[in-house]
Amino acid sequence: MIVCRRDRRRTWLLAVVLSAAAVIAGDRWVVATDSPIGRTVAEIIVVNSGGSAGRIHPPEHVLGAMHSRAGKPYDEGLIQEDVRRLHATKWFAPGGVRVHAKIDPDGRVTVFVQVTELTSTVQDVQYIGAEHISPDKLKELAGVRKGEPMNPLSNEVGRQAILRQYQEDGRFLASVDLVEGGKPADARVVYSIVEGPVVKVAGVEFRGNTHAETGRLKTQLATKREFIGVFGGKFNPMSVDMDLKQLVEYYHRLGFLSVRITPEVVRTADPSHVRIVYHIVEGIQYRVGGTQFEGNKTFDAGALSPLTDLKAGERYDEGVVRADMQRVKYKYGIHGHNVAVDKQVYEDPDQPGTVRVHYVVQGDRGEPDRVGRVIIEGNTVTQDRVIMNQLGIYPGQVLQYPKLEDARMRLARLGIFDTNNPPEVLVEQNDLDSNFKDVLVRVGETRTGQVMIGGGINSNAGLTGNFVINERNFDICRFPTSWDDFRTGRAWRGAGQELRLEAQPGTQYQQYRATFREPYLFDTQFGFSDSVYYFQRQYIEYMENRIGDRITIDRRLDSIWKASVTTRIEEVEVKNVPVYAPPSISNFQGWNFLLGIRGGLTRDTRDSFIFPTKGNVFDIGFEQVLGKYTFPIGTAEFTQFFSSKYLQREDGSGKHVLAVRSQVGVEGANAPVYERFYAGGFRSLRGFTFRGVGPVENDLHTGGTFSFLNTVEYQVPILQNDRLFFVTFLDHGTVEQTVEIKNYRVSAGFGFRINVPALGPLPIALDFAFPLNQAPGDNKQLFSFYVGLFGG
Repeated sequence: MIVCRRDRRRTWLLAVVLSAAAVIAGDRWVVATDSPIGRTVAEIIVVNSGGSAGRIHPPEHVLGAMHSRAGKPYDEGLIQEDVRRLHATKWFAPGGVRVHAKIDPDGRVTVFVQVTELTSTVQDVQYIGAEHISPDKLKELAGVRKGEPMNPLSNEVGRQAILRQYQEDGRFLASVDLVEGGKPADARVVYSIVEGPVVKVAGVEFRGNTHAETGRLKTQLATKREFIGVFGGKFNPMSVDMDLKQLVEYYHRLGFLSVRITPEVVRTADPSHVRIVYHIVEGIQYRVGGTQFEGNKTFDAGALSPLTDLKAGERYDEGVVRADMQRVKYKYGIHGHNVAVDKQVYEDPDQPGTVRVHYVVQGDRGEPDRVGRVIIEGNTVTQDRVIMNQLGIYPGQVLQYPKLEDARMRLARLGIFDTNNPPEVLVEQNDLDSNFKDVLVRVGETRTGQVMIGGGINSNAGLTGNFVINERNFDICRFPTSWDDFRTGRAWRGAGQELRLEAQPGTQYQQYRATFREPYLFDTQFGFSDSVYYFQRQYIEYMENRIGDRITIDRRLDSIWKASVTTRIEEVEVKNVPVYAPPSISNFQGWNFLLGIRGGLTRDTRDSFIFPTKGNVFDIGFEQVLGKYTFPIGTAEFTQFFSSKYLQREDGSGKHVLAVRSQVGVEGANAPVYERFYAGGFRSLRGFTFRGVGPVENDLHTGGTFSFLNTVEYQVPILQNDRLFFVTFLDHGTVEQTVEIKNYRVSAGFGFRINVPALGPLPIALDFAFPLNQAPGDNKQLFSFYVGLFGG
């Protein structure tokens, strides 16, 4: 018997009392009639029901595993957590930890912890028949070690974990039996394993789907068929369960609320293959009879209804309902109300096939919450201000709950915290006032340095390599003071700055760059970046070397507008000029000093940076260039994306997208050849070579001071999974020596956009273009390829 005090007679009496209480109460908590919650804990006494003969772990070990402490307020939630922690030690029998709280005459609480220890120990662990899982992995899965207490429940959990791993590996027919270790008196833990073959999916079939397309149903599945008889396709029963859930949710988005789907695993003649058949009874497609709100106090229905897209008479769409709920929750949250928004869907008995949707607001107290303390934990290297700049939340403000999720996502996107234990932004009750909530930020430090080696190829620049060293949590002021700063990773780290060193050698051009960026200059909303670079490119007309420094200060004005001011200081060398080159090129040979100051403004409302379907991008800038040559440069670009619900699948996928882009540039007549405008190639005029459009002298392109380029592109999906698109486009525009339109070029073509997830988010673009109108001296190019965004 184990107690925390030496009164043995009292200990035996307590054991008898607790045993009787356990018989009466079963597995429930035994508490005094007057609640102990909130009272001060006087003492925690550990009682071993097996007596002193059954003691293996002294009371200090038991108390050390608990978080409850004498002198602290009694917290039933913490007590329950302690029970779970004690069971997790595997020291005790199943159900062998029970707690009783007794209120003492002085108003304090004595807590009794009754434990039943496992007295036998594991003498040996065997895995009979295991060939395809390593011994170390089996030990990890079973969680059983020689010398540990014999715990039958834990051994059974280990058996299930091993079986689950075999099934995840595709061994559907595998079996795992616990031959020994199922009884407390056993001395060994023995698992008998029959692995069986790797079972693969020969095919997936849908039967009964008359409305939903088979191709779209397949995109909902995690389970894939075997590819060319070799790759993938491992069968996992748990994946079928997840697929079933996804299919039901998909049908709900289409309005089929009464759909029934039954999966069937069909054995084939080959025991290593199965077919999965989903039997579907779609039922009827429900339409919306009406909507209403319940539980809303702060905002009436008139203020909330405009936030919902679900309309009476339209088909029911689970996706639209969830988006409506999210917008209602956002409105409450941005005004300081932490509410939950649920839905209730009722079938209208008077109108078959019609449902009414009730949006239920829960927790609307009417009073907005405010920010109390902001507490940051876990940042052993990163400075508090780096995290505070991402939060944008300060004590005393109305607590805008959506900003908490935005802050969490921004912290995660920084790439300076542990991805396995991502940042958390939590709200806790403040001790002083019910309307004040503390904001708790938990982060975990990780390695933030990165080395990347890669390469690329496109029709404009040829073959290029890419070598990058990047530190995302740089601190230019954190000088190392000892070797230990290097060993612990504290040197030059912690301020949330970025230092990037990049080398891009290539067949046609090379570039080397070192960039420093401070996203919150002096803890303001202004960003600062400084980039030093060397650039070399061989053109047909000459070779260009450019050494420079570009300094930018930018500020995001709101969610769509951004302003910037950039200064560039460069030395530009023009060399290897042909002897027959005209003066418009040869006059600029040698080194030329350049100083440019540019102001820019950008507006971006796209719904996606990778595959936009609506919204637009507008960019305008003006630069005054000084130095050996003085001239102004003005540019403007606008791109608009259009899509329609009438040109997409019923579930919202497969959108047809029309993109229209126009850009114009004008600069002074004194602009040198290396600063003039050129056209041709992707994001310009396809059907012509890179820099193959513009004024020509002696068969060499000299560039122009006026550029006007336009693109109209239409994109249509080909595959049901939206990873292959067909595009057709019309590029048109010109580059002239002065502000005029004299030689207008037009090209038309088609192409494909291929999304390969393994190669990153940007699509591969393959385009074929045919000039319809061209000028003398233009260089044509039928095919162009690159990795880039839709819209030219």
